[in-house]
Amino acid sequence: MSSHSGSLQEGVRLYRLKRWDLALQELLKVNPDKFNPEENAELAYYLGLCYTKLERYDNALLYLEQVVTSGRDPLRIYQCRMALAYIYVITKRSKMAEFELHRLASNGFESAQLYTTLAYAAWTQKRFQQAVEYYEKALDLDESNATALNGLGYVLTDTGIDPLRGLRCCRKAVDLKPQNAAYLDSLGWAYYKNGELLEARTWLRRAIEAAPQQKEIKEHLRIATGES
Repeated sequence: MSSHSGSLQEGVRLYRLKRWDLALQELLKVNPDKFNPEENAELAYYLGLCYTKLERYDNALLYLEQVVTSGRDPLRIYQCRMALAYIYVITKRSKMAEFELHRLASNGFESAQLYTTLAYAAWTQKRFQQAVEYYEKALDLDESNATALNGLGYVLTDTGIDPLRGLRCCRKAVDLKPQNAAYLDSLGWAYYKNGELLEARTWLRRAIEAAPQQKEIKEHLRIATGES
């Protein structure tokens, strides 16, 4: 086995252990000129995922697009298009995210994750009713999807579309993942929007304990406690 193949395998091993920094260091040792097209596609795949996990999105896009254009592995192409869509949403390029996701859906790659990402893209563009519809499609595919329950609950309560139903959705999300700070925040905010201030403050304080630097949670807690 060549040193380049060894670095690729070690990088993959570290990636699976969620050691993103170390995995990237190992993968960057590889000289792609020494690889065949299949090995290069695998290298690009893991480089793209590592850069995504490390939130180095410009680098991630370069490698993820390589995998997509290679057209070699349908499952990996799906995963990379999902990663591309996620990056586009995070970097406020929601139209590009929607393009990737609609392309996947038209090719039969429906999933709860696809619809939750579409919902979030719609939410960022203030298309709230469409966001609700996408979250509901996600739940049609996976009724216990915590991301979809939390997202749907937040949209319904924050916009006033259906605060009581939104509260129920947020409760379910927290029941599924009780340590998730974003879900705790949504539940606290849902209680606030339903006029239950004591419960709101309780859950928002739990959220801030789990993620003390999160600005949105701080703002929700400030509003719920009436602090200036």
